[in-house]
Amino acid sequence: MLPVYLSPGVRTPFVKAGGPFARHSALELSMPVARAMADLAAPDFLIWGQVIPDVTVSNIARELVFEAGLDPETPAFSTVLACSTSFMAAIEAAGMIGSGGTHLALVGGTETMSHVPLALNMAAADRIVAGFAKDPRGVAGMIAATTAADFQLPRQAWANKQSGRSQGQHTEDTARHFNISRQAQDERALLSHRAAIAGQDAGFFEDLLVAFDEVERDAIPRRDTSPERLANLPPAFDPAGTLTAGNSSPLTDGAASLWVADEAGMARLGREPAVRLLDWQIAAMDFRQSDEGILMAPARAIPRLLARHRLRFAEITSWNIHEAFAAQVLANIAAASDPIYRREKAGVDFELGAFDWARVNPHGGSLAIGHPFAATGARILSQAAKEMAILPSGSYGIVSLCADGGQGTVALLQRI
Repeated sequence: MLPVYLSPGVRTPFVKAGGPFARHSALELSMPVARAMADLAAPDFLIWGQVIPDVTVSNIARELVFEAGLDPETPAFSTVLACSTSFMAAIEAAGMIGSGGTHLALVGGTETMSHVPLALNMAAADRIVAGFAKDPRGVAGMIAATTAADFQLPRQAWANKQSGRSQGQHTEDTARHFNISRQAQDERALLSHRAAIAGQDAGFFEDLLVAFDEVERDAIPRRDTSPERLANLPPAFDPAGTLTAGNSSPLTDGAASLWVADEAGMARLGREPAVRLLDWQIAAMDFRQSDEGILMAPARAIPRLLARHRLRFAEITSWNIHEAFAAQVLANIAAASDPIYRREKAGVDFELGAFDWARVNPHGGSLAIGHPFAATGARILSQAAKEMAILPSGSYGIVSLCADGGQGTVALLQRI
């Protein structure tokens, strides 16, 4: 297999749901990102994702080709894997690059968490569709006659279908199972905000962002965050719990992109190959039979990937870990660091050594930057690729994302 490289893409600033991007659709958020990327080079194909569906768009990737003004003969398809959606797009693209005459892929994702579509239940939907076929003019009356019982209303916001519980509720289980304290979670959140603010001040994000609707920078990192402010926040998911709005990622609107290429594709970008996608690992766990929570699959994927390459924690210079919740980050590393857990849950009997937290998310993570579900993978991979481009040749990096449904994706990157 020919080497495959990752090169940073651009993204919109990330803003809280209900904020300045609330009047835009997910497709509209994606358009300036795709245009900015296409201005650099014409991709051979495009993979795009959206987790929260828009019932008017069956293939957001293909619609994006048209709406953003890309070459209409560019093949495009959509993908979805919860919070790992655009990460999965990168893995899919890596498997396609070099075959079928393709050398350069544009991948990414978008989410407008300001808008959540409501669905009619099957009986009500069938009734209205059948009525429309017989009497199109009478449909308005049928719609006006619908009641709350005709809708598929969620029992919990952002609830997992299998459990009926939210990721936050599941992660309260994680915090209890792994004894992750409220103080440790708040400290991790504070570090994320401070790192993101430092990155903004240093100009790290400037070439990773395209302004949208008069917003030029991420709006979520907080300069006024402090241990005291975080400690005073009430629990968000369980009155007796430790997860708060401060140590959990916020509902976010945004879109993000990434280049996946071989050497010929990199030449078209006018960039030297710098960061290689060396390998990847997908893992899944049955959270229904566990009190670990729903976001612990990376604790299985990370040891498997490192053991396959005979790499220990200390040999990984760069770590970018998705921060859905501070508790989930702390628990996954604690579990991956435990030889018994590695052996019993990951099936790995390989010593990884001590973990260095100073190497994690040097420019902030999802707690501070935000988490538009389908955009997060491309955001993190782009951020990691930029960070690794200045490291010494041969340096390794790990990018890890947890995902709803008890799944996780991890990539091993190398500075060539």
